[in-house]
Amino acid sequence: MSQQHRHPGASGRAGAVPALPDLPEATVARLPEYLRALHNLAESGHETVSSEGLASAAGVNSAKLRKDLSHLGSYGTRGVGYDVALLVEQIEFVLGLTQRRAVALVGVGNLGHALAGYDGFASRGFRIAALLDADQGRVGEEINGLVVRHVDELPRIAAEEPIAIGVIATPARAAQAVADQLVAVGVTSILNFAPCVLSVPDGVDVRKVDLAIELQILSFHEHRKASLTALPATGGTALTALPGGLAATDPQEAIGT
Repeated sequence: MSQQHRHPGASGRAGAVPALPDLPEATVARLPEYLRALHNLAESGHETVSSEGLASAAGVNSAKLRKDLSHLGSYGTRGVGYDVALLVEQIEFVLGLTQRRAVALVGVGNLGHALAGYDGFASRGFRIAALLDADQGRVGEEINGLVVRHVDELPRIAAEEPIAIGVIATPARAAQAVADQLVAVGVTSILNFAPCVLSVPDGVDVRKVDLAIELQILSFHEHRKASLTALPATGGTALTALPGGLAATDPQEAIGT
């Protein structure tokens, strides 16, 4: 049984499509965090939440949150806060999560296998519709109720149902060819876990998730904290030497900022 969802501000006229707000990219990036926090609040029995409470749960400051939500036309009620259920509906509408978007996952190695078995996608508006791999040894394997098919079957799968998002979890050497195959069957949104940069046509959106890069960024912060701890207690100037003989009197200068 299918369900139809209408945005709270949508017209009651049949077929009416409310205009989406033109949101800053930074706001779009924070909306899923707000949604996650709101789902947790709803599961805990909260019907309303203050901007401070929601900001704290999402890990942002309340002024930024209020500005972000104002883009959606949500300003809350003085003394009451935001209606949790309504705000969930608004954010899910803006993020396009009311349509149960079909996802094709290419690459079912260790990472792909874990992604295929993750139950959280279904509760957040996504459905893994196809699992694909180029390794004949993996073709036919069943993961979470889905049988792995060969990546060459992608055109047939895309003809069976529209694939909204392609997820690439292959080795880097295979990622570009997979991206080309996804684009060829009409996929215009790709989530790339492979450690490489993809070349795609205009109109195709790629989000890159590189765990090694995230670890390297954390390593920088660890390095910087250690260097600050090592500074003289008197507040004197420490000389930071870099490879190649360069030096800076400030850790920030040492990294060229």
